[in-house]
Amino acid sequence: VPMGSRKKETILDLDQYMDQRLVVKFNGGREVSGKLKGYDALVNIVLDEAKEFIETADGNTITREFGLLVCKGSSVMVVYPENGTEEIANPWNE
Repeated sequence: VPMGSRKKETILDLDQYMDQRLVVKFNGGREVSGKLKGYDALVNIVLDEAKEFIETADGNTITREFGLLVCKGSSVMVVYPENGTEEIANPWNE
């Protein structure tokens, strides 16, 4: 197969979360939440109504509002729904 003719497959299927609020954690500890508007195979993520949560040295949390935000896929470490997660069976333990 010639290089460049292979289609890049996404490692993350976020279609079910479109227009829902997600939390994205980045390398270095930054954390944002927002409404998912789009993503691509490289896990670049577009969030609307985005907010960053910053922990201060005294333990308080400051919220910074961004509006529309593009998250660079190579910096994304964790993505999960803002309303929580549910535990599923480990498919590799079968």
